[in-house]
Parts: sequence; structure tokens; C-alpha cells
Amino acid sequence: MKAARYYDRGDIRIEDIPEPTVEPGTVGISVAFCGICGTDLHEYLDGPIFVPPHGHPHPISGEAAPVTMGHEMSGVVYAVGEGVTDIAPGDHVVVEPYIIRDSVDTGPDSTTYHLSDDMNFIGLAGHGGGLAEKIVVARRWVHPVGDIPLDEAALIEPLSVGFHAFKRSDAKTGDFALITGAGPIGLLTAAVLKAEGITVAISEPSELRRKKALDTGVAAHVFNPIDTDVVAEVKALTGGKGADVGFECTSVQPALDTLFDAIKPTGVIVVESIWGHPASLEMQKLVLKEIDLRGTIAYVNSHPETIKLVKEGKVDLRPFITGKIALENLIDEGFETLIKRNETAVKILVDLSK
Repeated sequence: MKAARYYDRGDIRIEDIPEPTVEPGTVGISVAFCGICGTDLHEYLDGPIFVPPHGHPHPISGEAAPVTMGHEMSGVVYAVGEGVTDIAPGDHVVVEPYIIRDSVDTGPDSTTYHLSDDMNFIGLAGHGGGLAEKIVVARRWVHPVGDIPLDEAALIEPLSVGFHAFKRSDAKTGDFALITGAGPIGLLTAAVLKAEGITVAISEPSELRRKKALDTGVAAHVFNPIDTDVVAEVKALTGGKGADVGFECTSVQPALDTLFDAIKPTGVIVVESIWGHPASLEMQKLVLKEIDLRGTIAYVNSHPETIKLVKEGKVDLRPFITGKIALENLIDEGFETLIKRNETAVKILVDLSK
């Protein structure tokens, strides 16, 4: 089968590899769509980060580069292993793409499995990936999506990132939130916040992405930080107080600085983006405003609630899909577009359904 394989920074190859074997307790999935994630771009530009370098196998998966990429996937079940009785061939599913030790509690009440030692992700540290025709995944990490269209379902994974960030923020109905960056994660975080009754403002230099934020209705206010004083605008909209919560979705220093100035005293800033380089922090602002700076990584038991938001019509994922490409065009039409012309696209999906 065809698969996109990560060898090293700047080196991803489309290759033929053997199909995976469906074993007891696992689910075989024919991949329909797989999104290109900002994390994938970081691996391509700055990595290896999550990908174990060649010669240094991951302690859980036992794999090292080259590995099959892709972790934002949807597909159709084609087979189930012995012991799997609640999913059947033909079911439409998405994958919660974790690589976690078997000894870790990943039950429905767990709130920390995503922080366990040596945690990593399917499609980055091994165990196959969504940028391939088929993948086999342990039943625990497979979530049925019912009648959600499979292209939209591929966005459940990044939507879950936004949902977990919302939970980390402790934001509540009636709050005012500022998001820096209207890429996929920023926009999908905004979609979750709006569904939860929170007023959203977004700071984003790309005209296309600003328009997407407005056209989808996920943001009530959208600013271009190049020609607008975002801090002044936010304070004007909040009676001089500042935003209750902020979400950093760019890994760009000026965006983080803006949040520190625009957030109210005792406000919360959640950093969602993966930084491939060190950031600087004006510690005095954090201290004097008693700002609560929080990190967030991925999700934890977030997929069921996220899927429910989509099924209930509280989040519409279709408008965020701005392109579909073939696996063979992953680099030139996918990665190169998102790296060099990211103002022209939001979420590009690789179509593996044909």
C-alpha cells in the first residue's frame, strides 16, 4: 500500500509498504481522509521533534524514522480483531492517535494519560499513520462517528485539541476570549468557544483566515495585527478590563506578547501551539497582573464530547476544509502550500478514499 514516510527534516517520501495485520483487540481501518497538521509541518521544517530519529527507537513503539505520518484521520472499518465486539466492518470512525504504555490508566475517568511517561502519537512515533491506505489501531483509540461525513470527521482530532484547550482555560459562558492565530487550531478552538457561549476575538494577519473566522461565525471580532492595535481594541470591547482568557495558536513571539498585554489581571493564557524554538517571557507582566499561563497538549478523553458537539450541530466543520489533495501531491500541494502560502489555506485534507 502507499504511505507517506518521514525520514528526516525535509525528507518525506511516498513509498509502497506492507499492509498492517489485524490482531486481537485491534481494528483495521481503510483511511478515507487525513489532515495535514501544524505538528507535521514542524517535523518537516524543524524535526525530528516527536518522530524518533533514525537509530533511536521510541521506548513504547520500538520504532524510529522512517515512520508513516498522519494523525488526523477518518476512515471505514474493514476488519476487527478477536475480542472486538462493539465495532463492525463498515462503521465510520476516527482515531485518537495515542501511543501510551499498556500500564497507564486510559479509562473514561482518567484525566492524565496524555501526560504519561514517553507518551507520543500514532503517525509520529510509529504504529502506522493516517497518510497511508490502511491502518490498524487498538480498539481503545477508535471512536465511531456515525453519520458525520468522513471528510469533516478528519477534523475531529484537531477540534478535540481546541476542546481540551477550552477545558484547560476554565472559561465559562459569557467570558471574552482572544485567540492569536486563525489557523486550523485557532479557528477550531474558536468554534468550541462559541458553542460554549463565549465571545471570541481573533488576531490574524491572513486576509483569507480572517474572512474564514467571520464567514463561519466562530469569531465576533477579527483584527489584523499588522495595522490594528489589538490590545486597544480588546480593551475597548471589554470596558477597559481586557480579555478573560487568551489562546496562543501561532508559536510566534509577537502573538504571545499581545496576549500578555490584552489579558485582564488574573486572566488565563493557554498556549496551544507547538514551539520549535524558545520563546521569551516578560516575567514582570505575569507577576504584576497575576496572569495564569497554562500549557495544553492534545486531549484527554475529549473525543466523545467533541464528536457530540458536531453531531448536535453546535460545530460545523465543513467550512474549514479549504483543499483536498492526492497522497502523491502531499509535499507540493500540501506542505509547500501551508509553509509558503499559508494565507491561502486553512485545512488541507489528503484524500485516500479513491
